[in-house]
Amino acid sequence: MEAVTTRGAARAGTGRVLSAVVLLLPFGGCGLARTGAVPEGAPIVLGMLSVLVCAVLVPALCEERAASRYAAARLTARTLTGARSVDLDRIATVRLLTTFSYGSVFRTLLVRDDHGVWLGVTTGRSRGHVRRAVQRAAAKTVPGAPGPRVSRAARVHLGLAPERGLVGHTVLAFLLLTVSVSLYVAVLLRLGGQ
Repeated sequence: MEAVTTRGAARAGTGRVLSAVVLLLPFGGCGLARTGAVPEGAPIVLGMLSVLVCAVLVPALCEERAASRYAAARLTARTLTGARSVDLDRIATVRLLTTFSYGSVFRTLLVRDDHGVWLGVTTGRSRGHVRRAVQRAAAKTVPGAPGPRVSRAARVHLGLAPERGLVGHTVLAFLLLTVSVSLYVAVLLRLGGQ
């Protein structure tokens, strides 16, 4: 099981590097366009494709794809980058990732353990395992001692806090997505000379 944990941590790092390279690719294209090696519009086309690829790729890298397995406080699931196994007795952080598609809101719990393995929890069954693990960790934690860091939105999504917090989280996630994509495109257009 340790091998799955190590491979999962390595894949998580590889996925972040891949998405950074995809987002930076158009800026390299801008340099090549200035030297005349590629047509002037190429960086803008690359930029638009990069936004689309990263919008789909980044959230999906660690999301569970098939039915997860739970055994001995380990939650194991198949993802796009292979099997990932999170140690629920050693949860470090739980955050809520909110994405949007065609008027729908999708929520993924990003669970990271002390080994650095990330798993995107999307099913109700897996969410129940994470909820019980967070409750166990809170019961074991001595007052004042650090326990797992669970965001307020993740607590609400797990059913551990009142439901009011998700509206603000959803609005903030939408604004952050809209502003960041707009700034990215504006910088690309500016560098592309348009």
